[in-house]
Amino acid sequence: MDKNTILQNLARESHEKGGFNGAWLYAENGEIVSKGAFGFRDPENTLPIKEDTIFQLASVSKTFTSAAVMLLIRQNLLSPEDEITKFFPEIPYPGVTVRHLLNHTSGIPDYFDDADWFIKSWKEEKRVPGNDGILRFLCETKAKPYFAPGEGLHYSNTGYNLLALLVERLSGVPYEEFLQKNIFEPAGMTSTRCCHIRRDGIPFENYAQATVFEDGKYVADVDSVIDGVVTAFDGLNGDDYVYTNIFDMLKWDRALREGKVLTLEEQKLMYTPGKLLSGEDAVYDEYKGMTIGYGFGWGTGRDKELGLIVSHSGGMPGVATWFERFIDADRVLVLLINRDSEEYRALAGFWNGMQMIARDQEPESIRTIEDLAIKDPDKSEWESFCGKYEHPEDAEFIIDEVWMQDGELYARAFDEDGDELSFRLYPIGENEFGRKRGMLRLTFGEGCLKFDDFTCKKL
Repeated sequence: MDKNTILQNLARESHEKGGFNGAWLYAENGEIVSKGAFGFRDPENTLPIKEDTIFQLASVSKTFTSAAVMLLIRQNLLSPEDEITKFFPEIPYPGVTVRHLLNHTSGIPDYFDDADWFIKSWKEEKRVPGNDGILRFLCETKAKPYFAPGEGLHYSNTGYNLLALLVERLSGVPYEEFLQKNIFEPAGMTSTRCCHIRRDGIPFENYAQATVFEDGKYVADVDSVIDGVVTAFDGLNGDDYVYTNIFDMLKWDRALREGKVLTLEEQKLMYTPGKLLSGEDAVYDEYKGMTIGYGFGWGTGRDKELGLIVSHSGGMPGVATWFERFIDADRVLVLLINRDSEEYRALAGFWNGMQMIARDQEPESIRTIEDLAIKDPDKSEWESFCGKYEHPEDAEFIIDEVWMQDGELYARAFDEDGDELSFRLYPIGENEFGRKRGMLRLTFGEGCLKFDDFTCKKL
């Protein structure tokens, strides 16, 4: 299996079909098998991405936060069993421990659920809140916890903000400086730093601008309608805001494997899935039949043939990242993306295909919605599909209305944030349709439509 050729072809095909825009690296036993880059690092398509281009890591940054906490534990500055009210007595979440924060079993609500608080703070106070803003946010909103500590697993960025604040308070130095001196430099990661590009300006000449698709064109995230979110969050630490390239991520993998930053015994603790009060493993995800738990900053699971695999994904508007390490098989996969996909299926085909190749499997061919769409479909019933539809309760995505335009079907929907979306529907089966920028499968029936697990009556 010529993995390099297959990886190169997969990345190229995905890019050409509107999917992949970024850089990748795949290595085995510390040797690079495949690397490359396609696309542009600016919305205007004037600056090509290179292999050493710098990307925002988004939540892959949590691997560094958990490492920083482990260094404090080594110095006996804190314990995983310490309750966080010992350090932050003002926050209204008793019983939450450092361990709960690390493996997302604290129940503390994610600040993403209340983005308006940060946007208001930024606009009214004319400053981007720092991590001290997280304490204010929790104290002022008194947001209801998802559950009591240890009763469940719910991914919470807020927990990692609190951990970064702990690193600052117990070490006596800014979080950014702690990472630089104690992790990046010992690991030899010369192109990596924790910083705040939207708040302070761009410190890299070779930075890949986070780019979103809006109103039919690409724009920088700070120039889009979501600029309030990306700017208002940009002063936080712990859950995001490490910037790096594919080569430094390989150095991070080798530094961990060689025990340069953390001992192998410390890492073993980090790769152990969290437990619930019930005694059950806290399940984080499922992938191809493999149950994935969440340890300290890592999703962790076991493959029957390849053994222990740890990973983390990252996502922000215009940003998608993936860092996967095969501990027993000594493999590593890095995917860094700086642009929303025009064709989501092309991106998903690349993403899934890369993971399949890393597992010695042949990837499936990349098929876009145009590839799947029925050519010359029977449109005789399409008019009967048009109209308004009821909104199901508890749905994060709602189809509101369907109509005909220039001989094609279109739909209006509302996403989980209440934002309105309009898109063309492509016929992919009998009365079944899909959309370009998502994996929606929508089926029309007698006076109703079905999508996900919902059936919505026509009004």
